[in-house]
Amino acid sequence: MNSASDTIAAIATASGRAGVGIIRISGPDARPISATLAGPMPAPRMAALRRFQRADATPIDEGLLLYFPAPHSFTGEDVVEIQAHGSPIALGEILEALCKAGARLARPGEFSERAFLNGRIDLAQAEAVADLIDASSRQAARAAVRSLQGEFSQRINAAVESLIALRVLLEAALDFADEEIPAAAPRAVDERLKVIAEELSQVQKSAAQGRRLREGLRVAIAGKPNVGKSTLLNRLAGTDAAIVSPQAGTTRDVLREHIVIGGLPLILIDTAGLRDTDDAIEREGIRRAQAEIESAELLLWIVDDRDESLETRSPDPQPNTAISAQARQSLIVRNKCDLSGNTPGVVVDQQGARMIRVCAASGAGCDILIAAIQQAAGLDNNSEQVYSARARHLEALDLALVRVRAAQTLAQQHFDAVLIAEELRLAQHALEAITGKFTSEDLLGRIFGSFCLGK
Repeated sequence: MNSASDTIAAIATASGRAGVGIIRISGPDARPISATLAGPMPAPRMAALRRFQRADATPIDEGLLLYFPAPHSFTGEDVVEIQAHGSPIALGEILEALCKAGARLARPGEFSERAFLNGRIDLAQAEAVADLIDASSRQAARAAVRSLQGEFSQRINAAVESLIALRVLLEAALDFADEEIPAAAPRAVDERLKVIAEELSQVQKSAAQGRRLREGLRVAIAGKPNVGKSTLLNRLAGTDAAIVSPQAGTTRDVLREHIVIGGLPLILIDTAGLRDTDDAIEREGIRRAQAEIESAELLLWIVDDRDESLETRSPDPQPNTAISAQARQSLIVRNKCDLSGNTPGVVVDQQGARMIRVCAASGAGCDILIAAIQQAAGLDNNSEQVYSARARHLEALDLALVRVRAAQTLAQQHFDAVLIAEELRLAQHALEAITGKFTSEDLLGRIFGSFCLGK
């Protein structure tokens, strides 16, 4: 059984050859175990040149040794860091020597888990460590840094303090029923609940944008054959990822491209043209296209700008194409405006349908389309208020808002201090699950188990 009192070790740098490779050791015996390999510890937080050798004194490598005494370290324990050359063989031998001296291999995320358990960081900050490592854009990295520095947690903790303060007032009003406490009057309570609900709504919006930056958006490009779907994919991806041909039905399978546009990670999915066909291979491509369209979060319905038929004004031209999931967002894109002679940009027809006219071949109007995709993803220009967040954070914020709004209803309709206080307690627990003050060991195992080794 792994124990929190074990001394753990792991390679903290990515696999492969590099100029420098780092090994971390954390735990009560980090100093003596490291000393068997590298000699005496240097002064705290001061790098010293050391030769790393096996128990029989045969050399492995040489490099820098650093010592961070508890509690002033990442994990809150004694931590030793070995900076050697980035040879996978040398790093592996150093790690093997450490394990023979008494350390054990760290589990994925165990260093961050110990930092959390020892109170160095809260759970949201620990998750932000992994989010920063996995960030696929500059905006996502900045959002992760803000969460890592505690900005997200500070707003959650401020909301929790507001809930606690209101609970204290309500409890006081119940305990001293004969005393009149103006701050606990129905109108005053309702006003304070409105402020709390508004703050939670703002945090929820910032967290939702952060989650989108972290996870990206699945975008399906669909339409009839030969309307320029593959050309648009290539334009957005900035590469010739898809074969483009004037012959209808060229795309017969699903093609995916992972790109980042304006800081937003996108999974672009090019699909086969939707039409009736007797070709068995093309029918299979259409079946796969329909499946991808159903699972996409945003649909780009592409039509030829020269086509003025009514069916082009809706992303559901055929009832059997399984496109019209009501929850899905869709954008109608009128392509080939160079051939129609129309000006690229946003156009609203007589029926009120909003479309974006582009020329995928030249890129005209694609900047407007990109802005529309970002808007559909829920991103705005206030990136300084975006925090890295996960699905569980949003679920907790949703639950807290539901409880606060239930308390508002109670305050407005039939004031019951006992029931309002209970709703606030449940909201508080939901928010505390974000930072880890109130959570389960099973949840911790799932969270830290998704981290990389050495973190």
